[in-house]
Amino acid sequence: MSHKIDIIRRKILSGMELDRWLVQSRFKNRKIVFTNGCFDVLHRGHVDYLVRASELGDLLVIGLNTDESVKRLKGPSRPYLDEETRAYILASMSFTSAIVLFEEDTPLELIQKVRPDILVKGSDYKPVEIVGHDLVTSWGGKVLTIDLTPGFSSTQVIGKLSDKR
Repeated sequence: MSHKIDIIRRKILSGMELDRWLVQSRFKNRKIVFTNGCFDVLHRGHVDYLVRASELGDLLVIGLNTDESVKRLKGPSRPYLDEETRAYILASMSFTSAIVLFEEDTPLELIQKVRPDILVKGSDYKPVEIVGHDLVTSWGGKVLTIDLTPGFSSTQVIGKLSDKR
């Protein structure tokens, strides 16, 4: 197997691997940025958002909804790409530090575990509406939003693909 493929795969962390990774990152005094999503149909808007999120700290942790979680949130026809594929694609990006899958409908438990310095979502949310806002601010962290790239959304991409059939 390729060395670069190994590097990508090592960014996809299980619960115990995440614990070890967090201890090392905190020991090195790294500022952790956390975001989450389904990232089912990855597009330019996602990439722009994730790059901007990564620039807010030293490390970017992405909480990724599992397939079952996506089905509950988006409907029985989703996800289009399985969780392993979505995690691999996100991990292949140079600015991504770690990917962690979560089964729940919200990343609240994962946020408690990661204890990010910065929690970030798109500007379609108000900071106080973001799941984990109270937790992150309680330990002195920041909750921020990032402007979305106009003209790019999963709904638009899926609509265009459906029109092509």
